[in-house]
Amino acid sequence: MAERSEPRVGVYIDFDNIVISQYDAVHGRGAWTKDKARNATGKALEKLQAATVDIGAVLDFASSFGAVAISRAYADWAAPAHSRYQKQLIDRAVDLVQLFNTAGTKNGADIRLAIDVVEDLFRLDDITHIVIVAGDSDYIPLAQRARRLGRVVVGIGVTGSTSAAFTSAVDEFSYYADLIDDEDAPAPAPVAAPVTATEPPTADPQRAAAELAVRALRVARRDDNVDGWVAASAVKQQMKRLDPSFEEKKLGFKSFTDFVKSVKGVELQEDGQARRVRLKGRG
Repeated sequence: MAERSEPRVGVYIDFDNIVISQYDAVHGRGAWTKDKARNATGKALEKLQAATVDIGAVLDFASSFGAVAISRAYADWAAPAHSRYQKQLIDRAVDLVQLFNTAGTKNGADIRLAIDVVEDLFRLDDITHIVIVAGDSDYIPLAQRARRLGRVVVGIGVTGSTSAAFTSAVDEFSYYADLIDDEDAPAPAPVAAPVTATEPPTADPQRAAAELAVRALRVARRDDNVDGWVAASAVKQQMKRLDPSFEEKKLGFKSFTDFVKSVKGVELQEDGQARRVRLKGRG
C-alpha cells in the first residue's frame, strides 16, 4: 500500500435509509409508510421538512477523519422526498447514484453501495477511512471486509433504526443526532428552496470565514487535547478540508493567529510557539 501523507476518506450514504430513519425518529415508527412520505405531498411535505437530514453536518464530521476523496449518495432521486436534497448534495460535491425502486420498497442501495466500496478499496489504496451512513445490519459484511483490508470503518446511523450488530462491526460509530445536537449549531440548510429572480445579497467573506472556523472546531479531532483545546494548525487544516479556498491572507490577516483573534466565540491560547484554539464555554 502506498505511503500516505494525510488520511483520505470515502463517504457512502444510503440516502433512502437515513431519510426514512430520520422521518420515523421524528414522527414515530412506521410514520414514513403510513404518511406515504416518499411522494412529499400534503401534510407529509411539512413533516418531511421537520425531519430534514443535515447532510452538511454528516460531511463535516466525515472530514474530521481526513480529506474526503469520495462522497456518494444512493437513492431513487426521482422520488420527491429525495429530489428535494439534490442541490444541497451537489453543492457539497456528492455524487448522486441513481437507484430505481422497481419493487416499491427497498431500492437495493446496500448491494450497489457495497460493490462500490470494495471496488474503490482495491482500486484506490490511499483510502484510509470508510464512512458508511446507514444503520442496516446488511452492511456488517462490508464493514468486516473493509477492516480486513486495513481500513478504518466509521458508521453513522439514526437512533432507533440502527442495528446493534452494525455498531459493533465498525471501528467507530456515531448517531446522527449527536452530530447536530448542539445549541450553538446552525439550522440545517433548507432543501428545495424556491427559485426567485431576485439576486441574493453578497456574502461577507470575513463572516463566512468565521462561521467556517466554528464549524471546523465543532468537528476537529480532539483525541490528544484537553478541555476542548485544538492545535491551531489542526483547525486550519480542518477549515481547508471544509473549504479549500480558505486563506486568511485573502481576508487581510497577516497570520492565522490574527484571523483567530478576530473570530467571536473563539478563544486562543498561546504558549511560546504553540497555539491552541477552542470554542468559548467548552472548558
